[in-house]
Amino acid sequence: MKNNRHKKIRVAILFGGKSAEHEVSIMSARNVYQALDKTKYEITVIGVTKAGHWLPMPDNFLLQEPKIKKELARQENQADIALIPAKASFSLSEAETKKTSFDVVFPVLHGPYGEDGSMQGLLKLVGVPFVGAGVLGSAVGMDKDVMKRLLRDAGLPIGKFITLAVHEKIPSFAYIKKTLGLPFYIKPANLGSSVGVNRVKNSKEYKVAIEESFTYDNKIIIEENIEGREIECSVLGNEHPIASLPGEVVTNKTHHSFYSYDAKYLDEHGAELLIPAPLDKKQIKTAQDMAVKVFKTLCCEGMGRVDFFLKTDGTLIVNEINTIPGFTSISMYPKLWEASDMSYTKLIDKLIELAIERFNKEKKLITTR
Repeated sequence: MKNNRHKKIRVAILFGGKSAEHEVSIMSARNVYQALDKTKYEITVIGVTKAGHWLPMPDNFLLQEPKIKKELARQENQADIALIPAKASFSLSEAETKKTSFDVVFPVLHGPYGEDGSMQGLLKLVGVPFVGAGVLGSAVGMDKDVMKRLLRDAGLPIGKFITLAVHEKIPSFAYIKKTLGLPFYIKPANLGSSVGVNRVKNSKEYKVAIEESFTYDNKIIIEENIEGREIECSVLGNEHPIASLPGEVVTNKTHHSFYSYDAKYLDEHGAELLIPAPLDKKQIKTAQDMAVKVFKTLCCEGMGRVDFFLKTDGTLIVNEINTIPGFTSISMYPKLWEASDMSYTKLIDKLIELAIERFNKEKKLITTR
């Protein structure tokens, strides 16, 4: 009998997607691909176009220079991928000429249709382990309204906010100003990477920000401005999660009023990342403990990056969690683990291990009577 002790783990990297964070996803996937130990893993690269087509991509797609493609190109000789339930594999839909099986999926899909539980539900139905939070943790982690309500009920400190659905009457600027003060922020409830986020100081900006946010989602969040340092903490694990050393984002206020999409990804001088953050031991412990509590409260698994505001009086306010945090070359999540003595490659190994561990545990559950 052939010895399979050293058989490579087959990993499918899933990236792109129907999301305004499509380009960020490609950058993140590129770094995940580079960090995977090619002696341990056999890698399949699957791109999802902005139109939602699933395409098998050549390995070197994620390594193309001088810049990563902004959009997946649908080639004429390629066919959409069809997932085969319970066999953890996919085949080309137009012909059964190629069939590839995999042991685990690494979704690097930021935003809707990838980070909100929909992809996680599909992968669960197919019957394949996947990295990151499950259906519930992904869904509540993406929806900032539900997330904040759960955090509030758990006694965790959050800022004041107002939720507005697209069918509801828009409150007056005067009402928002009186309730939240100035400035305040308007953002889509289900999106990340600061896409569609606006800082509002007057009634004219209010109207424009409302309209823009509703182009991305049917529910938006209006949040008070919290003056304080921006602290982030990475979390890793399933039942017994651990937190990294915290980091700090210092936005270049000369160019950006807040940590916007441009400051994060387009302006190389948009922000400075302090890793680890200059905090005392007590502040570090408080941030780590609170990050783990947020992670557990929101039923997350695998990974998450928890973002805070540290006010001048020392109070730590929870902003949000990202269940598929960025994995770009400048992203906080992997960098914080590097500062906590876990290399990028080791981190990827651990995330895959956690995915398979959870899957094997769930397989033991009785599903029929």
